[in-house]
This record gives sequence, structure tokens and C-alpha cells, in this order.
Amino acid sequence: MKILLAVDGSPFTAKAADYLLSHMNWFQGEPELHLLHVKAPIPVGRARAVLGHDEVEQYYREESAAVLDPVEKLFNEKNIRTRSGYRTGEIADEIQAYIAENGIDLVVMGSHGHGALKNLVMGSTATKVLAGTTVPVLLVR
Repeated sequence: MKILLAVDGSPFTAKAADYLLSHMNWFQGEPELHLLHVKAPIPVGRARAVLGHDEVEQYYREESAAVLDPVEKLFNEKNIRTRSGYRTGEIADEIQAYIAENGIDLVVMGSHGHGALKNLVMGSTATKVLAGTTVPVLLVR
């Protein structure tokens, strides 16, 4: 089974990771665990032009590593191997593309994240992922 854990560094992501760790016995054999962080792109304009492509890419790498590394460490301490990566773009769209490209069977994510706009019941990113994917999504609150 291929499981995608969407990672954004929020407390809800930490809860989702803990929940997944405590329920690994649900899965027959060792699942293939993917960790994905999606960074909203720096808007095209002066800041991006001044910084340059290499600096912007370095920023994305460093910011993503800061979010992914603690989660990777958590799973590695339990001898659970992970594949991790990051993308830039609209978060829900990138998660959905990753699901399709990697044959993901289950998405695990926090019900809320670091998004600026939140719905009352669940985060807007979670809502978009639920609406746009055909694989099961486990939301952890």
C-alpha cells in the first residue's frame, strides 16, 4: 500500500503523523510511505526577479527541509522508511498530481494547516483534496 502524508509543519500535521505511527498495524506488510510538502510559490515580480532562480530554489529546499526533516526523523526512529519530497504550486492541486503520478492508495493529512483562510469545520486545502481525489483521505484533527 502506498500512503501519502501531507506535511506542512502545523500541529495538525504532527497529530496526523503520530496517528499514522500508532496505527501502522492496520496495514498488511510495510506500507510505502511518502511525505510531501507543498510550498506556495513566491509571486512573480520584483522579489523573485531580484533574488534570482537559484536563490528562490534554495529557499524552497531549505523551507521544505525544515518541515520534512522532523517528520522523517519521527518515522526513521521507528524503522519506517519514507520517501520525501517537495513541490511548489497550489497545494491541493500538487497533492492531487502527486497522488496520480505515484499511485497513492491513501492520503493522510491534518484537518487544518497553515493556510491563511480556514473553513469553520476543516481547512480549505483539506476540503479541496477531498473534493478532487478518488482515493481515500484520512483527516486527523
